Amino acid sequence: MSVDTETDTAVKATGLTVTYGSTTVLDSLDLRVPAGAALALTGENGVGKSTLLRCITGLQEPSGGTVVVFGETPGRGVAFWRQVATTVESPSWYHGLTVREHLDLVRVANGGDPGDGLIDEISALLGIAGLADSLPLTLSSGQRQRFLLAATFVRPSRLLVLDEPEQRLDTAVKRALAAHLRGYLAAGGTLLIASHDEQFWRSVGATEVLLSRPEG
Repeated sequence: MSVDTETDTAVKATGLTVTYGSTTVLDSLDLRVPAGAALALTGENGVGKSTLLRCITGLQEPSGGTVVVFGETPGRGVAFWRQVATTVESPSWYHGLTVREHLDLVRVANGGDPGDGLIDEISALLGIAGLADSLPLTLSSGQRQRFLLAATFVRPSRLLVLDEPEQRLDTAVKRALAAHLRGYLAAGGTLLIASHDEQFWRSVGATEVLLSRPEG
């Protein structure tokens, strides 16, 4: 996918290559994500979806090629993380803080007001309002997934990079999540997700980018 000018590009990967020993996961991959677009990375397990997202967020150095996000090298400073929010790598939670206290901390650290109602709105959307006083380590895998999404959504961003955001969510929460992401896009945000759920990413309005294993 291409655009007319670099200023219209949120993410640009050129010749991106990732190898693990003798195994090539991504081989000279080119990808361009226009600002304001939604792209869904699809394909079977092991084709490099998560690896690509890790490279785009600066959490992994590629073996070759380049990645540029909003004109800058990803993951190199605070300015990058003021624009990009991701679920690619789960953060380490503070053992003594509740779910709500974590969300307050994320909101404040990113210049927001924890009392402005956004945390309550996102918590209700994802069905975790009743978990406000719980500790993260006591949550089930599904609850933790919703908590991670909430911590991602309560901070400002221009680009969301989500790795299978629909996993372990029931149908009602998936619908609510898709509606939230459509609203994010309508407000000018850019979305890049990896997903195995075609119904979900189509309901968001994403364009498919099918990855396959490198030949050879």
